[in-house]
Amino acid sequence: MTAIVHDPPMTRPAPRRGAPRGLAALVRSELVLFSRDPGSVFFALLFPTVLAVGLGFALPGMRDPIESPGSVYDGALVIAMFMPVIMATAIAAPALTTLPSYVAGYRERGVLRRLAATPMRPHGILIAQVVVNVIAFVAAAALALGLSAIVFDLEPVRQPLLLVAAFLLGAAATFGIGLLIAALAAKASTANGLGMLAYFPLLFFAGLWTPGPIMPDIVESIARFTPLGAASQAMTEAWFGTDVPWLQLGVMVAYVAVLYPLASRLFRWS
Repeated sequence: MTAIVHDPPMTRPAPRRGAPRGLAALVRSELVLFSRDPGSVFFALLFPTVLAVGLGFALPGMRDPIESPGSVYDGALVIAMFMPVIMATAIAAPALTTLPSYVAGYRERGVLRRLAATPMRPHGILIAQVVVNVIAFVAAAALALGLSAIVFDLEPVRQPLLLVAAFLLGAAATFGIGLLIAALAAKASTANGLGMLAYFPLLFFAGLWTPGPIMPDIVESIARFTPLGAASQAMTEAWFGTDVPWLQLGVMVAYVAVLYPLASRLFRWS
């Protein structure tokens, strides 16, 4: 009697976890698209540097030292007070305008829906957009700070690790607002409009018009509970002070903890 041997049933390989398939190619594609958009390149990458150099040379007294005996600002250049604000500006454009507009534009044109039928799942486009915009704001801040340090001969930061932590937390908190806009906006124009509505008030509280040391008390109190205001205040303390701004750091963590799950819950693919 001959034994009958059955072939084992064919099984599909277990799905791979981690980064979506083709993510690297998608990131490269998004970088190319970003680089071909003059508006995005200027506002997300070059505007902080233009703003820093413009403030330093266009306004009188910006390169003069501050005379405030007993203050942490004594001897620092006036333009140095604006450096935390410049870093906040580097965060604002990619987080509040570029990212929401691109994602909402893909939704409007049906790109996200079509990606659902390919090996690249739709959430890959979100990851790629975040990666591109993170590269943009980090490069923008590095360019602005590096050139300003050379041109204006800025003094070293007193707490560099705190500066980096406040900068990254401020970016994470502000990107939470951008992701929430991207989750809800049906069109790119809507996302851009909502982003600009958030852009100018948040930069006001960050101190773009009245930096921290000269900000009215009531405005300063409100600003510490906004993502860019808290980031700017924390970075100012890192630049000039010796304390740890726990309240501002906690505020930024709270924005991340609330906005990211909310944006994920409300997100629509079409």
